[in-house]
Amino acid sequence: MKYVDEYRDAARARSLAAAIRAEAAPGTPYAFMEFCGGHTHAISRYGIEDLLPPAIRMIHGPGCPVCVLPVGRIDAAIALARDPRVTLCTYADLMRVPASRGSSLQKVKAEGADIRMVYSTLDALSIAAAEPGREVVFFAIGFETTTPPTAVAVQRAARDGLTNFSVFCNHVLTPVAMRAILTTGGDDAVRLDGFVGPAHVSTVIGTAPYEEISAEFHKPVVVAGFEPLDVMQSILLLVRQVNEGRAEVENQYIRAVTPAGNQRAQAAMAEVFDIRDRFEWRGLGWVPHSALCLRPDYARFDAEVRFGMETPSASDNPACECGAILRGVKRPAECRLFGTACTPETPMGSCMVSSEGACAAHWTYGRFRMPARRAS
Repeated sequence: MKYVDEYRDAARARSLAAAIRAEAAPGTPYAFMEFCGGHTHAISRYGIEDLLPPAIRMIHGPGCPVCVLPVGRIDAAIALARDPRVTLCTYADLMRVPASRGSSLQKVKAEGADIRMVYSTLDALSIAAAEPGREVVFFAIGFETTTPPTAVAVQRAARDGLTNFSVFCNHVLTPVAMRAILTTGGDDAVRLDGFVGPAHVSTVIGTAPYEEISAEFHKPVVVAGFEPLDVMQSILLLVRQVNEGRAEVENQYIRAVTPAGNQRAQAAMAEVFDIRDRFEWRGLGWVPHSALCLRPDYARFDAEVRFGMETPSASDNPACECGAILRGVKRPAECRLFGTACTPETPMGSCMVSSEGACAAHWTYGRFRMPARRAS
């Protein structure tokens, strides 16, 4: 397939692996976090870690939007879905995320709640238009990648005069999460030498927002595409920056990402959303200015306002290490539930449910079953 096979070429992968081995300084450890769950899956699927020298450690980050959503927000959505007036529309990944007391959206749907899986925000708008007697709520989650479609849905609802459509907003911000990881101290601190920057997020926000973080914390950021050669080339660029004592933002994914990003998408986001004072993340706790809410002009489409929603205090399964995995403190196989009580069929934590979760990646591609075959 044109422009895909080229980025999966085995000979070029071996050449990049040789360059990484040659340029990795002897005796120098390198710790790089791939922020995005899509990169975590690419690394597991293509065995990229097996091609890297032992000195380079790849660390999974919190870039899985389903994974970072705390239990309390799932509980709030379940409480809303139980309202007989409400049709709750959600992406499929959210259906099986464990909530409190062994519940989930999928189980509540089986009990009779009107919960519908949709592929886009426009599907939810169509339902609202077709069923004016129902209160249609879109369960909005995700980083900057999925925020513009939610903004457009709210704009269209306003334009079309829909009075039965609202959004339960859980959109979160990538650069703020990166900063939170770098400022976490104590036993939860993880040593990082640089980031493999997210791809889809960066098509929206561009590379400029990472400049401040890179300069303040002296950490290089290389925005990477999702194909194996993209990731390997980005690791090589990070190694070179560390060796040269540089901390810059580089754009490996030039075929899709620009410094300024998608300004039309940014304008829609700015019109519809404000920044919350703080928001709770699974694994990171309460992070200031890290999430979005609807602006006062669009408050009539805010489900939290319309239904007087409250987010209950709730905790993860105490045996689940999803929070530590999202911070990069632990690997999936270091959780005692992984592969035993917790599998894709019986997930105990969100990292095993989501298609971008680190635990799902390790399980799907069997990385935990085999000894590491490091290149020498």
